[in-house]
Amino acid sequence: MFKDIFELIKSFKKIVLARHVGVDPDAMASTMALKDSIKLTFPEKEVYAVGSGSMRFNYFGKLDRLEDMKNSLLIVLDTPDIRRIDGVNLSDFLKIVKIDHHPFVEKFGDIEYIDDTASSASELVLELINETDLLMDKNIASKIYLGIVSDTNRFMFNNSTGKTFRLVAKMLDEYEIEIDKLYEPLYLRPLNEVRLEGYIGLNLKLTPNGVIYIKLTKEILDEYEVDAASPGNMINNFNYINEAIVWVFFTEDEKNNNIRVSARSRGPIINTTLSKYNGGGHKYASGARITDMSESDAIIKDLDDLCKEYKELESDTFAN
Repeated sequence: MFKDIFELIKSFKKIVLARHVGVDPDAMASTMALKDSIKLTFPEKEVYAVGSGSMRFNYFGKLDRLEDMKNSLLIVLDTPDIRRIDGVNLSDFLKIVKIDHHPFVEKFGDIEYIDDTASSASELVLELINETDLLMDKNIASKIYLGIVSDTNRFMFNNSTGKTFRLVAKMLDEYEIEIDKLYEPLYLRPLNEVRLEGYIGLNLKLTPNGVIYIKLTKEILDEYEVDAASPGNMINNFNYINEAIVWVFFTEDEKNNNIRVSARSRGPIINTTLSKYNGGGHKYASGARITDMSESDAIIKDLDDLCKEYKELESDTFAN
């Protein structure tokens, strides 16, 4: 299938790359790495990466503003369903390719490469480059590395497979990637975000069955001078709280007039629960968008019930 994607890329003069709303490092890295690879391989092509960005991820490269997307090829990365695609109208395009590592939600591409065992969309872009005549240089390799590192939390998550390590090892052997320098923009944070993380730690609430949560209003974000994306970027820093089976942040996003929901799990499968609330994602790392903070209580209850079922199942398993 990688060969089919490459042939489609070859056949179009104009190519648009998009990814999911609420951009994260893997979505940004995979998009910009593939854009750069296509331009390196085919300098004569028009290649654009679109969608709403974040100042935090400017080191990956500049996103494009494009008015006319008609009669072009669309490549959607890191996005399982139509409603979460950022910045495009599917009807504008002659052909659509999906490259994704989330569980399947719906078909919208003419060619769809989905591997939910892959660590990240960046890993899939690396495979696409390795298996075709697309070119890579140190800059592209660095972006891919950062995308993989981000979605695996520095290879600490179970999505870091032997295949992931082999692909990364081969890339490190071929390109002199300066890992220490790459980590700086990914992990350096302004003092106000560190202070917000302290506020979150002090104000987390715990349900009877192991859901830790916090509700972050616009007033709190304004007090710490951060945007709505900041809390979601911190959620993996709370992975190892002893009492937490599931942890979830609710963040008011005034710009988009919704509430961002970011959730993680150390056992229960949470993406099916979040799919009830205009969301979804991976089994143990999911998100959603709700219209009002009052809806958060229903999500907390559903997740608490899920944790209760999980603990009962675990108890029965050990008893047997």
